[in-house]
Amino acid sequence: MSERGTLAGAGAARDPLLSVQDLQKHFPVTKGLLKRQVGAVKAVDGISFDVFKGETFGLVGESGCGKTTTGRLITRLVEPTGGKIVFEGHDITHMPQGRMRPLRRDVQMIFQDPYSSLNPRHTVGAIVGAPFRIQGIKTEQGTKKAVQEILEMVGLNPEHYNRYPHEFSGGQRQRIGIARTLALKPKLIIADEPVSALDVSIQAQVVNLLEDLQNELDLTYVVIAHDLSVVRHISDRVAVMYLGKIVELADRKSLYEAPMHPYTNALLSAVPIPDVKRRKERDRIRLLGDAPSPLNPPPACRFHTRCWKAQEVCSKVEPPLLALASGHQVACHFPENAPAGGAATGAEPADGNGTQGEAAPGEGATTSS
Repeated sequence: MSERGTLAGAGAARDPLLSVQDLQKHFPVTKGLLKRQVGAVKAVDGISFDVFKGETFGLVGESGCGKTTTGRLITRLVEPTGGKIVFEGHDITHMPQGRMRPLRRDVQMIFQDPYSSLNPRHTVGAIVGAPFRIQGIKTEQGTKKAVQEILEMVGLNPEHYNRYPHEFSGGQRQRIGIARTLALKPKLIIADEPVSALDVSIQAQVVNLLEDLQNELDLTYVVIAHDLSVVRHISDRVAVMYLGKIVELADRKSLYEAPMHPYTNALLSAVPIPDVKRRKERDRIRLLGDAPSPLNPPPACRFHTRCWKAQEVCSKVEPPLLALASGHQVACHFPENAPAGGAATGAEPADGNGTQGEAAPGEGATTSS
């Protein structure tokens, strides 16, 4: 894996492997026998980001913020409501399924649950070999030999070829899922919570495996997770989502050492710290109340109902995602850790215009040690 943070600056000089532009997914809510639409769940509501070849792009946020839906949109497992998805310069937003089949060799997905993502009636050989059959790909030494080589690559015994998923542990099942993903040598892998269902000790093994595979096969990852410790270890750049919007995007070092959006600060304050002394000295930010429903999100800044820095402007004007001179992007009227002279210094709208400044803390959250 490349050195963390170096790809963020280098990306400006080259074309992205994946470009997501104002992507939207609204799930209709219907009522009555006639299925009349009475609303929409705005799972993803206008997000934009680029992913460059060879990097790991992290996507984090609370449950229900739209992370998984974003991953399924990128892989076209879900049809977008609006926006654009560009892969290797080709617009695949509404590409017909027939034309998508060859593309699926290059874009694969690791699913969150290693138990439900594997067919219990199929052997490991049939599961990992399925991509070869579906794509009609013949290998020189035969499919069985190719599958066994992939199994060995992910740390499994080639003799497991004829076993069934129920004969394996959770970590081994996730390795089987990874092996299936690698079968066609993809260029981009969407990893949806790849270690959340595993024990802590097994998580480290799977994360290290993903890093080793990236170095060996020149892979590009989009890692979707709610565990910020895992994301910090594996990612080059990180985007933070809240209620279908990206509120902050930066390289790993900048985001973890100097987070600017209050929501990002709240998430990072909840990350466990092994050092007892440091843990006691740290201020824990406790957000009041549950996250609002994406069926009826708050107006303007969607975080203002839980933000301790919110003022009147936050409920009336939506803050755009502004790009600072450093490349750090934040969507907040009153960001923290702002550059000297205010956050607007050296800032340009990433997707619109807006103003930023400093404010005294208000209501919406509490801090405790």
